[in-house]
Amino acid sequence: MYVNEGIRARELRLIDHNGDQLGLKTRTEAMEIAARANLDLVLVAPQAKPPVARVMDYGKFKFDQQKKDREIRKNSKVIVMKEVRLSPTIDEHDFQTKLRNAIKFLEKGDKVKASIRFKGRAITHKEIGQRVLDRFAEACAEVSTVEQKPKMEGRSMFLVLQPKNEK
Repeated sequence: MYVNEGIRARELRLIDHNGDQLGLKTRTEAMEIAARANLDLVLVAPQAKPPVARVMDYGKFKFDQQKKDREIRKNSKVIVMKEVRLSPTIDEHDFQTKLRNAIKFLEKGDKVKASIRFKGRAITHKEIGQRVLDRFAEACAEVSTVEQKPKMEGRSMFLVLQPKNEK
């Protein structure tokens, strides 16, 4: 952002510290107005024709901007991706254990990637893995939605579940 002497435009559309438009002014006139008000001249829209400048306290503006950025970072939630590995020939009890873990992750607000790794000749029966993943997604349906449908990538097939919004 260009401030005071950093502004190179000859003519500026000027806005004073109260938000009132003062019209077109030369750069020197705008600098004088800012100096009289004991404030800075800040270029807010350099791409406009003519560029728009504002008379404001630049230090206070930067401080407020940093404060807003900190608040946004504090309130933002980091999304974590947890992985649950299944196999095409998974037994019922193992399936239920993996399902419980996935539901726990989803309730905590994390995304879950359920993957199946095909070993040996099992890759010839991709439909078995597809059925396991579909059953897994169906079992998690009340706490999640499918973000990415089951998809093959190399020797593994995976699907991504995201938690349902509580709104």
